[in-house]
Amino acid sequence: MPAQARFDLPPEKALAFFRAKGYATSFAWQDVWREEHDAAFTVAKMMQVDLLRDVRDAVDKAIATGQTFEQFRDEIELRLVEAGWWGKAEMTDPDTGEVKVVQLGSPRRLRTIYRTNLQTAYAAGHWAEIQDNQVDAPYLMYDAVDDASTRDEHRAWDGTVLPASDPWWATHFPPNDWGCRCGVIQLSADQVEAMGLKVATKAPAITTREYTNPRTGEVTRVPNGIGPGWDYNPGASRLADLQRQLADKTRDLNAD
Repeated sequence: MPAQARFDLPPEKALAFFRAKGYATSFAWQDVWREEHDAAFTVAKMMQVDLLRDVRDAVDKAIATGQTFEQFRDEIELRLVEAGWWGKAEMTDPDTGEVKVVQLGSPRRLRTIYRTNLQTAYAAGHWAEIQDNQVDAPYLMYDAVDDASTRDEHRAWDGTVLPASDPWWATHFPPNDWGCRCGVIQLSADQVEAMGLKVATKAPAITTREYTNPRTGEVTRVPNGIGPGWDYNPGASRLADLQRQLADKTRDLNAD
């Protein structure tokens, strides 16, 4: 049975997704939004490209070799401290010109960098595998950890089985917020039956709340249970771009 997204899965597709990213400097995490993370690696308030490159290399190594957070931290913390990107410091917001006291590097921020980048890379790699296996295993089951730290909405979605092609996955494919530990399990029709599950006739209802991006002023509707900026499917936009490029090349070839 295809496993839910985890950091110890073979990393080839996760690495391919991560290594295809460019770079983007940003002052706040809201500056790089939703699917933009599929195309660019960024760390909020890290404006030096050489330092951004070093952190990216450390994340790349963590994915490629299956490093724990502690190993990742040991790889990069001293570099950040030596570069002065550690603790609190004054920084000018490039959008407003306002000087603010901001948090740069810290153990908590390193953990966020590690978890977020590994989770989204493995989610994107898992989505690519799902597409490869969709003929034989056309269903996905939402799989929440279901403990005291699980969000109520994620617990309610736990065990939901839908076709992998259902539009619900465009916004609800995990991770669905900072620190979300949910995943999906891909299933064949026989596996659904053997597990005593049923394919839902319709996706869970989506209710939304209003969110205003403090950086852009853009007002959007965010599904309840999902953090702002997390209502997208990591890797799906990249896959769609590749499919469009392939279609264009095929048309060109046929024309020739």
